[in-house]
Amino acid sequence: MTNPTIGVVGAGAWGTALAQALASDGREVKLWALEDGLADTINSTHRNELYLPSAELAESIEATGDLSEMAACDMLLLVTPAQHMGSTLEKLGSFPRDLVLCSKGIEASSGRMMHDVAQDAAPDSDIAVLSGPTFAHEVAAGLPCAVTLACGGGEAQWDRISPAIARQNFRPYYSDDVVGAEVGGAVKNVLAIACGVVDGLGLGQNARNALITRGFAEMLRFGVSLGGKPETLNGLCGLGDLVLTCSSTSSRNFSLGKSLGEGMSADEALADKRTVAEGAHTAPVLRDLAKKHGVQMPITEAVNHLLDGRSARDVVAELLARPLKAEGHTR
Repeated sequence: MTNPTIGVVGAGAWGTALAQALASDGREVKLWALEDGLADTINSTHRNELYLPSAELAESIEATGDLSEMAACDMLLLVTPAQHMGSTLEKLGSFPRDLVLCSKGIEASSGRMMHDVAQDAAPDSDIAVLSGPTFAHEVAAGLPCAVTLACGGGEAQWDRISPAIARQNFRPYYSDDVVGAEVGGAVKNVLAIACGVVDGLGLGQNARNALITRGFAEMLRFGVSLGGKPETLNGLCGLGDLVLTCSSTSSRNFSLGKSLGEGMSADEALADKRTVAEGAHTAPVLRDLAKKHGVQMPITEAVNHLLDGRSARDVVAELLARPLKAEGHTR
């Protein structure tokens, strides 16, 4: 497909950054914004002051508030919050051949992964997952990054969509492991909350890096139990994304955990409706899925206790009191 028309569904920080990256070579990109008036503002000022005020956007980005316009694109990147992807797809109606999922989470109401949500809504589309260690403001600024592009349609889909997505400073790597790519993105959000708590409590770098390592063991166990490949989770969309998200207040999930560690209640920390900490929605359904598949995830369990209102210090104390075991223990 020569120069396919590209649409980005969702004009939050990440969706806007992706549109900017894709338009960096002058390519026309259509960007759908849910919020009233935001599309007009983007078109007239070439800025998204609501979600990504630092970026001056390319003139080849055309924003719209009409979701039906997006169905005419050859390829759609779906960047709505994970909990709203299903309803957005239902409203979209008809679908292009390629849907690229860029939201990281698990549907809380059903326990479905995002690719299952998309496949149920658009059974005739090929589903791909784009995931990796990326902060929106850096991508929008044109700083180099690398991501996993997991193609459910295999190498044929990769050959079709990778040239449309790759840019000089935005480098995708091929995978056919949609499950592994999605698990990495969903689980790291929950683990980032835990790492933020460690920071908020002032427990130090040793504790944070121990938590990242043990958290990755949880991610790996869970991903493999669902059919994901270890090599996928060891890559950009798993370990790479985990390290980035667990190391910076630029992560909304890390910031949420930091607030919890500093003593703020979960309700207070989640009161900002303009940004979404997906890990807070993912944590309960991830815990339930782990139990269903017989996978122990003590850090995930601890995050759920925090979101339920338990004291951060009490939850950390319980984690540290767990029985000693071999590092490679699979349960």
